Amino acid sequence: MTDTVIRNVRPLGADPSDIVIRDGRIAAIGPDAHIQASPDAETIDGGKRLLFPGLVDAHTHMDKTLMGLGWYRNDVPPSLLAIIENERALRRRMHIDSHQQSTRHARKAIATGTTHIRTHVDIDTEIGLAGFEGVRRTQEDLKDALTIQIVAFPQSGMLVRPGTVELLEQALKDGADVMGGLDPSTIDRDPVRHLDTIFGLATTYDVDIDIHLHEPGELGAFSIDLIAERTKALGYQGRVVISHAIALGSVDDARFGHLVEQLLENDIAIMSHAPGGLRPIPEIKRLRAAGVRMCTGNDGIRDAWGPLNTPDMLERVFIMAYRNNLRKDADIEELIRIASSGGADAMRVPDFGLTVGATADLSLVDGETHVEAVISRPGRHLVMKAGRITARDGESVV
Repeated sequence: MTDTVIRNVRPLGADPSDIVIRDGRIAAIGPDAHIQASPDAETIDGGKRLLFPGLVDAHTHMDKTLMGLGWYRNDVPPSLLAIIENERALRRRMHIDSHQQSTRHARKAIATGTTHIRTHVDIDTEIGLAGFEGVRRTQEDLKDALTIQIVAFPQSGMLVRPGTVELLEQALKDGADVMGGLDPSTIDRDPVRHLDTIFGLATTYDVDIDIHLHEPGELGAFSIDLIAERTKALGYQGRVVISHAIALGSVDDARFGHLVEQLLENDIAIMSHAPGGLRPIPEIKRLRAAGVRMCTGNDGIRDAWGPLNTPDMLERVFIMAYRNNLRKDADIEELIRIASSGGADAMRVPDFGLTVGATADLSLVDGETHVEAVISRPGRHLVMKAGRITARDGESVV
């Protein structure tokens, strides 16, 4: 492959540099890096734009989006069980094509600089594996433009819907990348058996685990205790993510400290996307100060749960800052890291970042500083995946 040189860019706000890309990887980066490129290198003028690493949406639901299907009027009561049942009814009524919808979602994400996505895909006794199979097609179609990890996710419950465990196992046999779980006490009403099942499947098929945990207060803390116990017993340190972990925002200081100790001891990451609502949420700055690994994502995007989210991870960083009352540039810079390298770490993506040898996943963005870009969120000038241009001027080209 011919080298590509991007001249005059500012990596994460640093002084202007050149970046040389060879065989899909960063071969050199620095003020005079262009001299290390081959004589026939393709040259792109960066125009002193900001250089971001690839953004990582480590928690979303690509099979659910209603983008492109017309406006959906949401009149559902704000109850988890009511929302789940309404979603199943909507899916039946609209015959939603998960391949079509996940492709729409993916192209919008690519256009905004996202290079990696972890998506939770509904598997239940009603839809079977249709949602999973549709997203698998998207994963394959766009593999050169976007890395997609698929979580086999029992959104409607697992033990309370006999036959679901067998479907989840089949998805893992068919290539699902991660084993999902959901509120072991409030949905399946049997936390021990729920966690035994998902950890058993994960260890059998050697996949990571990502558990939705909306349970508040001491109930959620109890679930975290059980998750940590199994992580330790099975040697799954570094392979478990607890998504949402609402309980971390609603327990007292002593309990919080004990939970953090367990997260650190077992190298469990927390996904928080700073959701709206009146309930307390995990304090991102407090968790990061304690050393807890964190990632984030856009969750559901314009779906039956709500119309509010978009695929733009810079918008997600803005929401996280707003919801956590983080105003200092240093704090927002840390949120950018959570939305990029933090997500890559949780997804166990190798060779990620803006360093020599890393995969050339990056975007060029207009702005004075990276924090200013979070506030103004201009269209992405250029996006690359492994050195290949995937978006220009805010539009996907794949």
